[in-house]
Amino acid sequence: MAELTKESSHVAQEESPAPKPSKKPAPKPSEPPAPKPAQELGTPTVIVDNLHIVYKVYGAASDSQKGNAANALMRIVRRQGRPQMKEVHAVKGVSFVARHGEAIGIVGRNGSGKSTLLRAIAGLLPPHKGAVYTDGQPSLLGVNAALMKELTGERNIVLGCYAMGMSPDELREKYDEIVDFSGIGEFVQFPMSTYSSGMGARLRFAISSAKTHDVLLIDEALATGDREFKKRSQKRIKQMRESAGTVFLVAHNLDVIEDTCSRVIWLHKGKIKMDGDPTEVLAAYNKA
Repeated sequence: MAELTKESSHVAQEESPAPKPSKKPAPKPSEPPAPKPAQELGTPTVIVDNLHIVYKVYGAASDSQKGNAANALMRIVRRQGRPQMKEVHAVKGVSFVARHGEAIGIVGRNGSGKSTLLRAIAGLLPPHKGAVYTDGQPSLLGVNAALMKELTGERNIVLGCYAMGMSPDELREKYDEIVDFSGIGEFVQFPMSTYSSGMGARLRFAISSAKTHDVLLIDEALATGDREFKKRSQKRIKQMRESAGTVFLVAHNLDVIEDTCSRVIWLHKGKIKMDGDPTEVLAAYNKA
């Protein structure tokens, strides 16, 4: 019995092999975090692909003729005063992608191509080269709601809202809000020809922002008005970012850009010099 027990114990040891030592996976080297998937940033709404905008300016005098009244008089006498033409290459090979939910500030010195770029995105300037692709209808502030100075503010609100495709019910729902937001008060009953430039700009912004846009392009609309109006405007833009598509904002007031925008594009002589986080881009822009 003792031998059987010993033998059976020996067999049991052979049938059940010893457990293998556990192997822990070697630690992986630290890797940079994976980039966010595109859907977190929103779907593309505007694609600008190698865009060039060239327009013609008539009446530009040559260097030898500038500031010379005698030459101007002789051209009139000799009937040689035909205006000369000069081509301006305002936007030079600009490319970027804007996505749903972004508010993009456009900064740059005078003549850098900011307003020209917005007009090209809105479809008002044909590309000389390259292309602009948009998902939805871009709306340049004050263009879709084309206001007429001969009409009262009230009539301009009505026509502006209809021009943006709003229904009569939507107009009635938004009318008081537009008047209150613009801050023009009783002047809504007066012709727009009696408005100051600031009042007109505030009314255009109030009308244009009353509707949800796929792409809204704002060119210096927040440069006018008091501090309270600027705060309301910034709040409205943030709401539009959440509920609408993409907002482009051109403003010389960099505080407005920094407080309102999630991204900044710096244009210099028609080209993109920097594109990215507002704090970084504006810091570099201020040092230039």
